[in-house]
Amino acid sequence: MGWISVVLNDSSGTGDCAAQAKQLEEIFAEAGRDARVKVARGGDQIRNFIESAVADGCEVLVAGGGDGTINTAASVLVDRNVPLGVLPLGTLNHFAKDLGIPLELEDAARVVLAGTECRVDVGEVNGRVFVNNSSLGVYPAIVRLRERYQATGRGKWVAALWASLVVLRRNPFMAVRIIVDGQSTVRRTPFVFVGNNEYRMAGLNAASREKLVGKCIAVYLLNADRRIGLLRLAWQVLTKGVDEVKELDLLTVEEATIETRRPRLQVALDGEVIVLAAPLEYRVRPASLRVCVPAGSSACDPLTPSPSSIRQK
Repeated sequence: MGWISVVLNDSSGTGDCAAQAKQLEEIFAEAGRDARVKVARGGDQIRNFIESAVADGCEVLVAGGGDGTINTAASVLVDRNVPLGVLPLGTLNHFAKDLGIPLELEDAARVVLAGTECRVDVGEVNGRVFVNNSSLGVYPAIVRLRERYQATGRGKWVAALWASLVVLRRNPFMAVRIIVDGQSTVRRTPFVFVGNNEYRMAGLNAASREKLVGKCIAVYLLNADRRIGLLRLAWQVLTKGVDEVKELDLLTVEEATIETRRPRLQVALDGEVIVLAAPLEYRVRPASLRVCVPAGSSACDPLTPSPSSIRQK
């Protein structure tokens, strides 16, 4: 029986990471498993700990943090035979919620010990992996401003609201060309949203995914060239759904190229903003990530009908 590597992001959420690390050591020890828990401070250290654990032969890699932390782990584990365990310790935890992983720490750890394994798709843009979504336009600009305002002492949600108002007061529109199978679509739009599989866009389950094994990326393109119409369109999408809002196009494809007039673009990947050179080459990488999920999870296809190979024997 191999060993389990657990890497916790000390910057995620509001919990006491040291106490969480001790609790996890006790949970895995009681199950008779060799778990080596490390607390990482900063993105570089998170990646270094994960890469070292994989190189040293861990049987499963457990990442504790928000969606950005899960993104880092997935970028290391994609196309490897090491499964990813998820401890949702962030603010939103979209990936964990879509897979049905419990939000309580102990319950999520039990999924690693006694759940099942499945493979899920990931998205990729210019060689960078995302497990939830990627976007360009107003959202990356809002994230950058929010981080700047947070650095001055404002709370996260206050900073996000203020950043949104500042961005929308400017000219938030850009010209984009999306190329799929040699066919071009040109729009003037405030944002382009690319999901790893298709998102629900209406009702109480809006902004979630039913499955992560559709072998596609979903490109959402808003047809709006006036600021005054943005909030109205957002409300229509949430209440009516994508199919009923003529201003929102959805392309469900395996790959797409996105071009703008800018040589370099701010791009959000699972909530983290990076700068990439244009054009942006998006594609799906089907069934390329192994994940520990609760038994009976409907969002992915189990590798086998039996309990996970890392379950206590």
